[in-house]
Amino acid sequence: MGLFSRKNDDTPSNPAMTELGREFAIARRHGDRKTMRRIGREYSDTARTDNDAASFQRGQDAYDAIPPIKTPRRNRRR
Repeated sequence: MGLFSRKNDDTPSNPAMTELGREFAIARRHGDRKTMRRIGREYSDTARTDNDAASFQRGQDAYDAIPPIKTPRRNRRR
């Protein structure tokens, strides 16, 4: 009944896959297709269980939750 007695398991089961998913999301946001393909091959070679896939997706979602930075207006007339 206490406020802090609830457990929330937000830690991924495979931190390496989470980091790989985060790197994939970064490459996707920046349009780096070469890195996306490299990470995709690495993912397909190493992912064995559903937990690995869930960790990879969790890493992507964690990065996608961060809003992109607004680009500064340079030499644009209003």
